[in-house]
Amino acid sequence: MQPTTDPRLILLSPEDNCLIAAARLAAGETLMIEGEAVTLATTVDLAHKLARHALSKDDKVLRYGAIIGHVNVDVARGEHLHTHNLESDYIPTYTHDAGHTYVQH
Repeated sequence: MQPTTDPRLILLSPEDNCLIAAARLAAGETLMIEGEAVTLATTVDLAHKLARHALSKDDKVLRYGAIIGHVNVDVARGEHLHTHNLESDYIPTYTHDAGHTYVQH
């Protein structure tokens, strides 16, 4: 029997170490990830990624079974994976802040 995972989280491939939010998930909400209750520290928007399990700095992130980048800090299970802690290994990552564009390498 598979451990319980909230139905609002999608696993695209069995090799993946991230899950995809099928709905907007509010900060402070508790949900199940593979049988473990996890309380979200931040809001996770629709189609954004969450860590399927804890990741260590420089671990590769897999989506659809393919490497999409690496985490630049340690990441807890259920933590939002986005430009603040995930870097592409293939293209520059652009962020916007007060009308300025920054490139993260």
